[in-house]
Amino acid sequence: MRLDNYINGQWTKAEAAASLDVLNPATEEVLAEVPLCGDAEIDAAARAGQVAFDGWRRTPVVDRVQPLYELKQLMERHAKELAATVTRENGKNLEEAMGSVRRGIQMVEVAIGSPSLMMGQALEDVARGVDCMSLRQPLGVFACIAPFNFPAMVPLWFFPFAVACGNSFIVKPSEQVPLSTKLIFELIQDCGFPPGVLNMVHGGREAVEAIVTHPIIKGVSFVGSSPVAEIVYRSSAQQGKRVQALGGAKNFIVVMPDADMDYTLDAITASAFGCCGERCLAASVVLTVGDCHDEVRDGLLARMKKITVGDGSQPGIDMGPLISAAHKQRVLGLIQKGVDEGAKLILDGRDGDLPAKGFFVGPCLFDEVTPEMTIAREEIFGPVLSISRVKDLDEALTVAKRHPLANASSIFTTSGKAARTFQYEVDASMAGVNIGVAAPMAFFGFGGAKGSFFGDLKAHGREAYDFYTDRKVVISRW
Repeated sequence: MRLDNYINGQWTKAEAAASLDVLNPATEEVLAEVPLCGDAEIDAAARAGQVAFDGWRRTPVVDRVQPLYELKQLMERHAKELAATVTRENGKNLEEAMGSVRRGIQMVEVAIGSPSLMMGQALEDVARGVDCMSLRQPLGVFACIAPFNFPAMVPLWFFPFAVACGNSFIVKPSEQVPLSTKLIFELIQDCGFPPGVLNMVHGGREAVEAIVTHPIIKGVSFVGSSPVAEIVYRSSAQQGKRVQALGGAKNFIVVMPDADMDYTLDAITASAFGCCGERCLAASVVLTVGDCHDEVRDGLLARMKKITVGDGSQPGIDMGPLISAAHKQRVLGLIQKGVDEGAKLILDGRDGDLPAKGFFVGPCLFDEVTPEMTIAREEIFGPVLSISRVKDLDEALTVAKRHPLANASSIFTTSGKAARTFQYEVDASMAGVNIGVAAPMAFFGFGGAKGSFFGDLKAHGREAYDFYTDRKVVISRW
C-alpha cells in the first residue's frame, strides 16, 4: 500500500517516484510504502493552506474550535485503534502507546479552550481620551516536522493550537512511522475543517528542506535530534520564519540518600526503559549522592532483570524494539564504546533471550561512568542507563550544568531544602521532584534549554498562542 498525501481536503497521489518501506520494528513486516515527497507536494499544500487561510482567520474562534470538538470525540472513539497503530509501526507496548494517544487527546482538549486563551488585553484612558488594546491575530500557514518516537502525539502538540488560532497547517510525519498520522487525518476528514486548513505531506529530508525554505510557510515546529534541530532553526530563521526546534537530551537523575528508595528505583526504571528509551525525557544518567550508590545500583539491576522484551502488541511485554536496524546498530556501537572507554557493563542487553526477528536490544546498565565518557555525553536514545557517584548535591548540579544539553532532569529526595535547591539551580527547563518523567501537561509549555531547544517559545500551553499569533496593539482616540 503506497500512502497518499492529504492536501486541500482530499487524499492525493504523491508525485514523488522515490519511496521507503514502513516496517514493523518487532517483526520486520512491511506495513506500507511511504512516498518521499519534496518541493512539489509541499508547495501544493502551502498554496492550499494560503487560500484557506483568508476565510479561516475570519471565522470566529468559537466556530473554529467546533471541528476540534469533533476530533476529540472521534479520537476517543478510535483510541484503541490509534494505540494499536502506534505499537505496530513504532514498537512500544500497547500501554505506552495508549498513554501517548491519551496525551494527544489532551492537547486537542486544551486547544478547544482557545476562545479564552486567544483573548488580548485592553486599558482605557492610557492617556486622556486615549484607549489601548492588544489583539492576537493569526499569521498564515504553519508546519510541523514530527519525529518517529511519538507518531500520534507530537503532531497534536502543534496543529490543534495553530488552527484554533486561525492559521492553516501542514503536518510532515516521520517517514518511519506515517500510519498513525494517516489515521488521525482520516478522522480529521470527518470533522468539518474547510479544505486546505489541515494538510499532510509524506517525505524525508527533501520535504523538510522544502518546508524550511518555502516562502508561504510562516513558521515551523520541529522535534528531533539536536544537530538537526539546530539546522532547522538556523535555516528557518534565515528565511524569516518563526521556529521552535525541540532537540535531544541527556537527562540527569539525582538520587539523594534520604529518597524513598523503592519508589525511586521503580520510577527510574520506568523512565529509562519505557518506550525502549526512545524518548527525550528518558532517564539517562543517575547521579547517586553520598553513600546510596550501591543500593541504587543493586536495586536498578534487580528491576531491570525482570523487564520482558518482545513484540509490544503481545500481553506481558514491558519493552519493545528499537525503531530500525540502523538505529539498533548505532545503539550497539555506543554500548561497545562504553565498554572500550572503561565503564563497567553490569547488565549487558546484547546478550540474553531476544527475539530472532526485529530490532531488539535488552536493558543495559553501566556503572563507574565518568563525565568524559561517550556514553555520558551523547544521547543514546535506547535502553541504556549509566550510574555515576557524586559526593553531594552541588557536585551533581555541576555535572549536569557542564553538559551542553538540558532538556529534563529530576531529583529524588524527601528533603524540601534539597528539592528547592535543585529546582532553583538546575539548567533543564523541565525539572522533576520525585518524578521519573518530567513531562508537562498540555496546559504548560514543553521544551528544554541550552542545546536541547532552539527558539524562543516552547510547545503547547500558553506559549503556543504567542507562537501562532502576532500581537497587534491598537491605540485609539475618538
